[in-house]
Amino acid sequence: MPDVGIQSFGAYIPRRRIARSTIAAAHAWALPNLKGLAKGEKSFCGWDEDTITMAVEAGRDCLRGQTAASVSSLLLASTTAPYADLQNAVIVGSALRLAPTTSAIDLGGSTRAGLSALITACRSRDAQQLVVASEKRNAKPGSTQEMQYGSGAGALLVGEGSGLLARFLASESVSVPFVDHFRQSTEKFDYSWEERWIRDEGIAKIVPRAVKALLERIGRSSEQLAWFGLAGGPVGADKLVAKTLAIAPERILPDLQMQVGDTGAAHSLLLLIGALERAKAGDLIVVASFGQGCEIVAFEMLQPAAATGRRGLAGSVAKRFEETAYLKMLSFSGDIEIEWGMRAETDNKTALTTLYRASDQIYGFIGGRCESCGAVQFPRLATCVNCRTAHTQQPFALADEPAKLATFTADWLQYSPAPPMYMGLVQFDVGARLLMEIVDVGPAGIDVGTPLEMSFRIKEKDRLRHYDRYFWKAVPTS
Repeated sequence: MPDVGIQSFGAYIPRRRIARSTIAAAHAWALPNLKGLAKGEKSFCGWDEDTITMAVEAGRDCLRGQTAASVSSLLLASTTAPYADLQNAVIVGSALRLAPTTSAIDLGGSTRAGLSALITACRSRDAQQLVVASEKRNAKPGSTQEMQYGSGAGALLVGEGSGLLARFLASESVSVPFVDHFRQSTEKFDYSWEERWIRDEGIAKIVPRAVKALLERIGRSSEQLAWFGLAGGPVGADKLVAKTLAIAPERILPDLQMQVGDTGAAHSLLLLIGALERAKAGDLIVVASFGQGCEIVAFEMLQPAAATGRRGLAGSVAKRFEETAYLKMLSFSGDIEIEWGMRAETDNKTALTTLYRASDQIYGFIGGRCESCGAVQFPRLATCVNCRTAHTQQPFALADEPAKLATFTADWLQYSPAPPMYMGLVQFDVGARLLMEIVDVGPAGIDVGTPLEMSFRIKEKDRLRHYDRYFWKAVPTS
């Protein structure tokens, strides 16, 4: 039987980061105890980012250099997916231009769902499977979780045969009713139990036993571990487990807590991606995810990851700019309602019939290329905008095509949840020109000629029916 394992990986961390000292300062008048947690920074989503958009970006990163049409299954793990009775994974798969025959599955219920999805894919051996874990974590203002939680997504392409980066060795699962935190389906915020109890009675007693059982099954010892990571525990829990198992401190994976925060279901996959970026051939990697027991997985690195233009975890963490306005974070997360005036009083109902008929253009950003003159355009119309020939348009994907900013304006009058609204004429290198919204404009600003990349985002929020409209926006690459 051929080996099964990881063929590719990708990650996405929102560019917006806020220093924890900024959050602590906002609460200093009432909650001075938060000052002790005011170290490092955390990632948070823009108003137009959510679990779906981050999953798309991580999936795109993972599929660079791969054939999306060969993916047979998409597994999306999250505890913060926007829809409870709608397949979130279908939207992600459509934006990734996966085949309509691709199986789309949502998994949740626990922050260990990311590693559970990966184990399921490795055990099933069902051709190529894309495993994505994405989390937009919410926390009550002033809580400890607000200081700790971050947002992000990780993606892994699982397959079998030659070309594997890492070989799946085995997994171990423990399921016990040890509740460290919970959130009822009608609630927005988690309720967390006491940290020392979680660390000493939960993680310290459950995880080491499971890791030992896994290592015994594959005939390895903790001394042979090259990389170890633990998701789902308080800061420092990974070091506690490593000490119990006699794992050297230099073999513990960076926990991302000071740069990103705890990303829930995505965290175990991000730790594994961090290992794949560091490991050399022959390295043994073990990653654990705690939550009502734990999931543990072991991989053997077969070959270093080749450069395919992917951003990866390191690249995604490095792409950042600091937000200094605490109220902006609250506004983006919906924890504070700002009075935007009459310009914001619009009905944003999505025509689901039109969405279905043009889904490849809206979700997949697929325009058209004229068979007669070769001109590329968006949207794909019956007649070529260049040579006026009818019925010559062939599908042409624009999402991964490089582009530059031809013209732009910063509009302070048009309603935007993140004013000003940047709009500009985007000139694609392949010839297409399109008026688009430009987002994630950092302190350096933008100018004519700024290189751009496309990013899948929320276009408009329907606050009446709660069905958000998604489309593509332009993001400065520098």
